[in-house]
Amino acid sequence: MPNRSLAERMQLEAALDYARDGDTLVITKLDRLARSVFHLVTIGERLEEKGVALKVLEQAIDTSNCTGRLMFNMLGAIAQFERELMLERQREGIAKAKAEGKYKGRAPTARTKTPEVHRLRAEGVGATEIARRLRISRASVYRALNTSA
Repeated sequence: MPNRSLAERMQLEAALDYARDGDTLVITKLDRLARSVFHLVTIGERLEEKGVALKVLEQAIDTSNCTGRLMFNMLGAIAQFERELMLERQREGIAKAKAEGKYKGRAPTARTKTPEVHRLRAEGVGATEIARRLRISRASVYRALNTSA
């Protein structure tokens, strides 16, 4: 899964915007808040600037005190390290499987629906409705429309 910027995480953005001085943002797990130390620090700084504490239930972290802030930063760094290790192992496993001829990658689902996309478009169906009917993204619909059927 590619890293998503904060702007793409609309509910998180809404919560960060809504939080006011004296509030506490409560989350269950630190790794659900951010995927990198950079994003974690960015979120932490935004909360601190607004006077908002962060409470992480599973790891018992509360950034309203100095010990909690230390744990927040340390666990964030460890979480990023673990994620990078997992991704590295995954890449190594895929490379090994490819070398052994066992890995072909994910089958392209949207491309196989190109004829259906063109047929529906010819019937006057809009891109959003085509995407809904075929269970593909609108971007995939537009890509299919830019290729021949």
